[in-house]
Amino acid sequence: MKIDGNCHCGAISYEAEADTEKVGICHCTDCQKFSGGPFRIGVAVPEENFVLLSGNPKTYIKTAESGRKRAQIFCPDCGTHIYSTSVGDEPKIFRIRTPTSNQLNHLVPTTQGWHRSAQKWMETLQAIPSREK
Repeated sequence: MKIDGNCHCGAISYEAEADTEKVGICHCTDCQKFSGGPFRIGVAVPEENFVLLSGNPKTYIKTAESGRKRAQIFCPDCGTHIYSTSVGDEPKIFRIRTPTSNQLNHLVPTTQGWHRSAQKWMETLQAIPSREK
């Protein structure tokens, strides 16, 4: 599926060819901190299927719990995370942050990772009163 998206301020924009079966939720504590929420959602896209259309993103290298280094790519102006990828010479898979995509409603998660770190209160969300606005 062809997707396109941008950061919150619009300085960074991209397009990519994404496999909708490769959308996943990550509950690791790094993703919780990076997102400011209980998880992050991403879609795995080979580097050759990603095109940066505008902007000059910034890179932050984070060493994960596994010891592997991960490049976090984000907008230097508004801070929106665009994707993450491995560090090194191996072929790159970009994990695009699906909330930056204009096709977010079509990028439904099919897997969850690091579930041991999932916030236990997530199970009770349906019981919490909600409002439209």
